[in-house]
Amino acid sequence: MGVFLRWPPLILGAAAHLLLLLDCAGSTSHSLRYFETAVSEPGQGLPQFITVGYVDDQQIDQYDSDTKEALPRVSWMRKVEKEDPQYWHKQTQVAQGSELRFRENLEIARNRYNQSGGIHTFQFMYGCELRSDGRKGGGHYQFGYDGRDFIAFDKETRTWTAADTGAQVTKRKWDANMAWNQGQKHYLEEICIEWLQRYLEYGKETLLRTEAPVVKVTRKADYDGLETLVCQVHGFYPKEIEANWVKDGEVWQEGTLRGLVAPNSDGTYYLLLSVQIDPEERERFRCRVEHDSLEKPLDVAWEKEPVNLGLIVGAILGVMAAILLVSGIIFTIKKLRKPAYKAASTSDQGSDSSARAGV
Repeated sequence: MGVFLRWPPLILGAAAHLLLLLDCAGSTSHSLRYFETAVSEPGQGLPQFITVGYVDDQQIDQYDSDTKEALPRVSWMRKVEKEDPQYWHKQTQVAQGSELRFRENLEIARNRYNQSGGIHTFQFMYGCELRSDGRKGGGHYQFGYDGRDFIAFDKETRTWTAADTGAQVTKRKWDANMAWNQGQKHYLEEICIEWLQRYLEYGKETLLRTEAPVVKVTRKADYDGLETLVCQVHGFYPKEIEANWVKDGEVWQEGTLRGLVAPNSDGTYYLLLSVQIDPEERERFRCRVEHDSLEKPLDVAWEKEPVNLGLIVGAILGVMAAILLVSGIIFTIKKLRKPAYKAASTSDQGSDSSARAGV
């Protein structure tokens, strides 16, 4: 029975492809990661092989079996061509080689699991992370088959962890190659980080910017005499943010619900979190937000919408004007409907031409 092909996943020469997994709390970090996926049969809109790279949460490049070419997905990735005019050509060659190996590994996996047909997938994800304090972390290689874990690399022990019995053969083969495993560790801790730093420099106007969150607290009454406060945090970048409900200055967890940090169409993020409270304790609650763009934590309470006297006066004057207009129209209509009459003449004679008008 065959084994999965061994190859150093892009550990020399060309740039690493990778995707960022951001932690939504704590200090800012940056990641470079990449997803590669092969399917045994292409579907509508789904190529047989695709590889997609990300810096942080922004896609930077893509290759698929339909286009047969590695292409940038953000304008600042074109800067790499100034240093290496052959960069995209090299990336295309690397991706085409991965495509062939992935197809071979799909066949090996089907034989390994005694599968004769059907649609199957083989996936690979790897990458590294650089934290704001300069610490390196998060380096990993992970393989999956049919949506399940297959095998993963432990860079600290430089060994592989098999997810099931089908991956044991691969583990024994890969664990035996200690020199290659040391190369994987070096790539994750050194080469990958170097490329991440280079990409961050290319895209610093986008990736290293900060935008402060806009925070608003709203309320709605519940049926059981309680009410829910909703904290809306939006328009912030980077993605990492710390947001909590506090009561009398202390973090409050009871009755709270927290949504996921989600992207806006403009590249910023938003977050919603709520808490159910007794209306009589409303003044004791604040939504506390901490973010890299803020010099100090931001505490926001619910505030009653202010009364706009200008709008109220304007509305009253508008109503009065409408009433006067309607009254004037009614008066005019009544006047037009009043019957006309001719006054009696005080003289039977006269030579005035007006006396003969209309004959």
